[in-house]
Amino acid sequence: MSDPITVTAPVRIKLPAHLRKLAQVDGEVTVDLTGPATLRMALDALERTYPVLRGTIRDHSTQRRRAFVRYFACEQDISHDSPDDPLPERVAAGSEPLLIVGAMAGG
Repeated sequence: MSDPITVTAPVRIKLPAHLRKLAQVDGEVTVDLTGPATLRMALDALERTYPVLRGTIRDHSTQRRRAFVRYFACEQDISHDSPDDPLPERVAAGSEPLLIVGAMAGG
């Protein structure tokens, strides 16, 4: 595992439609990270910027990913990776977005 990249550019995040509506945003959002570019840091910054999203992506107390939420970076599912693993360089640099996706269920 490599060291997390310290971010100098805003990280782009694409949210599913229901979370965009809740946050009252159109399209993707950007967050500025202070420190290493990890999923935890990106989600912390997202929840600071859009407090209405607290508890919708991660559990309030445990900070674990909600069951029907997935994270993708550079076309890779990073949902089960450690939240402290570094984000891919292209996501940390802002050239690729971090995708937060509502997982499909049913049959």
